[in-house]
Amino acid sequence: MDERRIPPAELNPEIEPYYAAAAEGRLLVKACADCGKAFHYPRALCPFCRSDATEWRDASGKGTIYSFTVLRRAPVPYAVASVELAEGPQMITNIVDCDFDAIRIGQAVRVLFKPSDGGAPVPMFTPEGD
Repeated sequence: MDERRIPPAELNPEIEPYYAAAAEGRLLVKACADCGKAFHYPRALCPFCRSDATEWRDASGKGTIYSFTVLRRAPVPYAVASVELAEGPQMITNIVDCDFDAIRIGQAVRVLFKPSDGGAPVPMFTPEGD
């Protein structure tokens, strides 16, 4: 089967550290120094308390599938999921390198990084143990 082409992210100063870490094989999340909550998508202001005291933190790269769908009508089928990270936030991502029929809500997953078309690698997830 053909590999799905992944477009590169359009970088800006707010998310450059996220993709620089991805190039090193690390997943980062933003967290608020004031309220203590972690969040994703990375942004300068905390979505919970609106503080600008946010910082990058290394994430474990582990999570569970909260919701998913498999797109089979695409030229190359793929799975889109909301993954709840061990650190708390959810992120929309792809589930890769697995049997799409075996994906389940609540399934443990771990991050891996897939190359994009000429840009930084993109964090995606695969089921634990696969």
